[in-house]
Formats: sequence, C-alpha cells, structure tokens
Amino acid sequence: MDSRGGRTVSAQEQYIELFREQRTLIDRYAAPLMNDQRDAAFESFLKQGLPTRKTEKYKYTDMQQLFAPNYGVNLTRVDFPVNPYDSFKCSVPNLSTLLYFVVNDQFYTKALPQAQLPEGVIVDSLRSVATERPELLKPYYAQLAKSDLDPVNALNTMLAQDGLVIFIPRGVRMERTLQVVNILRSDVDLMVNRRVLVVVEENAEAKLLFCDHASDDRDFLVTQVTEVFVGENAHLELYDLESTHAKSHRIANTYVRQERYATANVTTITMHNGLTRNQTEVQLAGENAEISLNGCAVLDKRQHADNNTLIHHIVPSCQSNELYKYVLDEQAVGAFAGMVLVDAAAQKTLSNEVNANLCTSPDAHMYTQPMLEIYADDVKCSHGSTVGQLNDQAMFYMQQRGIAKEDARMLLKFAFVGQVIDSIRLEPLRDRLHFLMEKRFRGELSKCEGCKVCN
Repeated sequence: MDSRGGRTVSAQEQYIELFREQRTLIDRYAAPLMNDQRDAAFESFLKQGLPTRKTEKYKYTDMQQLFAPNYGVNLTRVDFPVNPYDSFKCSVPNLSTLLYFVVNDQFYTKALPQAQLPEGVIVDSLRSVATERPELLKPYYAQLAKSDLDPVNALNTMLAQDGLVIFIPRGVRMERTLQVVNILRSDVDLMVNRRVLVVVEENAEAKLLFCDHASDDRDFLVTQVTEVFVGENAHLELYDLESTHAKSHRIANTYVRQERYATANVTTITMHNGLTRNQTEVQLAGENAEISLNGCAVLDKRQHADNNTLIHHIVPSCQSNELYKYVLDEQAVGAFAGMVLVDAAAQKTLSNEVNANLCTSPDAHMYTQPMLEIYADDVKCSHGSTVGQLNDQAMFYMQQRGIAKEDARMLLKFAFVGQVIDSIRLEPLRDRLHFLMEKRFRGELSKCEGCKVCN
C-alpha cells in the first residue's frame, strides 16, 4: 500500500493512476507500435487487477505485497551511467559470444560487438526497430503475450517503453552464441518493465544466453515479457541465468510458439535472487515440433522461486520433455506448477514431465503441482514429482571414506542439479555453470559473479 495525500492507495490503484497521469509521457518515449497496444492493455488491467493468492496460477507468490511499494519508474528515459565491462565479469571462457547489454530496459549502444552480424540479423532496441520498421514487428509484438491472458502482461504492455529485439531471418544459422547481459542499475528503488521479442524464421538457427545481474544494492522490481517465435524447421537454444541479489524481484512471463519440425531447448536457472516468478508457456502449433523445457533453482536464506509452466500440444506428433529441480536450504520457498495440455487433435503426442526437489533444512518449503490434461487417446504422457532430503546413507558412506560432512553435503547437492546442467548443449557454458554451481554450494559465490556490490 502507498499513502498519497492522506489516503491509502492499493497496489493496483497506484499503477492505474500512474498510467492515467503519465500516458502522454509514456507514449512520447516509446514507439507507435507499442503505444497502439496500451489502451487494450489498460482495459484488461482494470478488469483483472493484480492477482491475489486466490488466483490459481499465482497462489504461491504474493503479488499484492510484491507490487505494493512505491517504486520509481524511469519514464523520461534517464541514461543511467554504467560501464558494463567494469561492473561485470559475465564472460564464459571459450564460448566466444557476441556480447550485448541491456541496462534496466534500455538497449546499450555504447558497447557493441566488433563482429558483423549475418545479413538480415537484428539485435537492437525494441523501440528503435519498432519505430523504423514497424511492419517487421507488427505480426509478432503482443501476439503471444495477450493482455487479457495475464495481468502482468497487461501491466507490462501498459508501461513498457523499450526492450530488446532479436530477429534471425529465414535460412540464417548463427554460428556464434548471442549473449545478452541484463543489468539492473539505479540510485533509487526502481521498477523496470522490459520487453523482449525473439523471432527465428524458417530454417534458421540461433543460440541465446541471457544473464541477469544487479549492479546496485537497491530494491528492484522487474516485469519482463518475452515472446519467442520459432519458425518451420528452425532451431533455438535459449538459456536464462539469473544471478542478482536479495533485493531483486523478478516477474518474467515467457511465451514460445513453434511451427512444423521446429525444435527448442529452453533452460532457466535461478542461482541468486530475492524473489522470482517465471511463467513459461509453450504452444506446439506445428506437427513434429519438439520442446525441451528445463529449470533449476538453488535457494537459501529467505529466497523465493516460483516456476509456472504450460506446454500446449495443439497438433499431432509433437514431443515435450520437462525437467525442473530445486535445492532449498534455510528458510527458502520454492514452487513448481507444470501443466501439459493435450488437445483432442494432438494424437501421437509424447510428453514427459518431472519435478524433483531437495530440502536440506526443516524450515525450507517446497510446493509442487505437476498436471496432465489430455483430450486425445493415442498419446504417451507421464509426469511425476518428488520432495526429499539428503540421503543419510550416502552421507554416512562418504564420511566413512574421509570426506568432511560439509563437503559431502555439497557434493550431493551438486550431483542433484547435475542433470539439468548436463542438459545444456553449449559445452563451455555447461562447464562454467558446473564451476559456478560448486562455488554456490560452498557459499563462496555470495551474489552475482564479478559484481561490485559483492566485492
């Protein structure tokens, strides 16, 4: 709640007032394509409001409390001074990425890769591309992340002024990984509304690595809406690594649509955070499409991570594999709700969903809800979840062979998340994450790697 002029304003009311009072300013610093969506988004937000815990999808995360503080919003696009190379060491040895930066929600143009992109490939500011080439983005922007589907979509669409576009035209197969470092930077508590649009056209191929960091010890609230289109016979690997700090709050909605013979590998790793809610929804809209959806969260203290997923099998002969693992210590809270929906037309569906969780403290809490909803009769679908503790027999066995108790605990936790890390196809990234995860379990990686806040 926020107090203004002697009256109490609810969480959603403060954003309704902000939009009404600052609409002209919001539009001025954004693209017409984005502005065209705001009225419908505002109407949707008025109808839905912010979700409460009575809303099924949001029952594990208190959104009202999360959005209640009066955060600053950078509507006039103030340029926050930052040198990303001084602030962060987010390099992955031998990966040879094309490295880009987004500061809060603004594409950073002062540090761009020297290498030239293949013809037609775009990695740029959403605002800039939507202004200069609106016809290119109009078929995609706000087409998956409908405002009436989710109140966070509506709020983000109301307020977002910039973000990132990655466009891979048909037939282009990117050899090098595109790495995007999202930096949270502010001198005051800040709300960031970031938009991301990824288009991989027919017969194209791309590998994307997103890394989230925070360079200031401030409260940050991030809403991020990502729309991903994977065209016919296209291939996409998307890796999302969050490594921020305890005052960072991230609400990220990701929507993926795949056409015929499209394959996607989407991996989300929460290594350091305050509160995180990731919602990932996949549409398998073309026959013989395949999705591998993986996630891992390592939580301690009072950290919170909530992953909500939906894989929608719309047409026949598609395959989905889903694996999420959590390790929770101290008073951490984890939540996983995963739905696999198989339409009546989606015969010959193959689907497997697993959520496995390790609670290493009696005060840690894990909520798990794997779900199947099947309307076809010729399918092979399975799902399951487990919540357990460290294996006492394995601990005893390792200690009998001279391994210290804390080292034994670390090794068991490391082995538990190894299945998710090993699913990463980029070998240098996989090796780097093995190294960082070991440091994380040893308590040597207190926040984000290389960040001045940590050092």
